[in-house]
Amino acid sequence: MPTARPFLMFQGGSAQAALDLYFATFPDSRMVRVEHWTQGEPGAAGTIKVALFTICGREFMCSDSPIKHDFSFTPSSSTFVEFGSAAELEQAFETLSEGGQVLMPLDNYGFSQRFGWVNDRFGVSWQLNLAA
Repeated sequence: MPTARPFLMFQGGSAQAALDLYFATFPDSRMVRVEHWTQGEPGAAGTIKVALFTICGREFMCSDSPIKHDFSFTPSSSTFVEFGSAAELEQAFETLSEGGQVLMPLDNYGFSQRFGWVNDRFGVSWQLNLAA
């Protein structure tokens, strides 16, 4: 049976730093397996060739692209995370927005009692919501 996972392509060797941030921010998040670029391969030695990891128990994949692209992440594709407590939500929002961009500050928007949307410092977009 086919398997579908979100895939994050980082540039400039920032995948490991992004994963470190996500693992420290979200519960039930960890590296499942990782393969690094080695000397003589297209990517910078030591950067991530491909990684399988979990965020809040969901599997994702990522890599450090050895090719410089004219595009990066866009908020039109984001990860929606629901929190059971306002304190967890606010901590994650603060952590992810540091050095990033707040697209919608934490607030009551009618569709949610407490919701915020940020691009983290790596450009990855997160919609953060307090569960009803």
